[in-house]
Amino acid sequence: MPAVIVTNPPKADPEHVGMLAGYGVATIHEAMGRTGLLGSHLRPNQRDSRVAGTAVTVMSWPGDNLMIHAAIEQCGEGDILVVTTTSLSTDGMFGDLFATALKHRGVRGIVTNAGIRDTAELREMGFPAWSAAVSAQGTVKATGGSVNVPVVIGGEVIRPGDVIVADDDGVVVVPREHAQKAAEKSQAREDKEAATRAAFIGGQLGLDRYGLRDTLVELGVQYQTYEQYTAAHS
Repeated sequence: MPAVIVTNPPKADPEHVGMLAGYGVATIHEAMGRTGLLGSHLRPNQRDSRVAGTAVTVMSWPGDNLMIHAAIEQCGEGDILVVTTTSLSTDGMFGDLFATALKHRGVRGIVTNAGIRDTAELREMGFPAWSAAVSAQGTVKATGGSVNVPVVIGGEVIRPGDVIVADDDGVVVVPREHAQKAAEKSQAREDKEAATRAAFIGGQLGLDRYGLRDTLVELGVQYQTYEQYTAAHS
């Protein structure tokens, strides 16, 4: 793996990031054709938090957080730190001291495919974190890695400057050049869901609203009374 720190990568327009901040991860994921989700293994350290920002990416060696220290210098207002490792690691690579430094620079949170620690302190600070593990196991600072290069989490490529949105449901990445379109599609989806919600409140069934009765027929699903069912299976 090349060891490099890339400075001043292109970033998504802050206006488009702000637009995406108004939508949940599930909405954005569905609006983008069910793409961009970083996997169900990333869980929030807190509840009822939603953040959106531009990615500063870190590729570290397992059990080594040297490159997080290097990445902090590259972070600024509105960023989200995204950290992964060259192979599986559950060590607690990130804690409250890192969060203190990042919060000072206006960073909105961290997403990591490895572990975090100091979880109570992170919640008390109001610094949101999504991680694959929680572990008190510490790390070393001994091996070079990379900052602001493309990384992969959950099969999705995250480039520096792409939009990260994270909430209680998980984490989604939106390519920076598609951020505005993703926001527009998310709004269209929310409008459609609002109409559906109103219909359900009024008593309409999903079977009828989505035209699923014909689907049941096509799949050979039959309606039987209890007496018919028991007679056929006695």
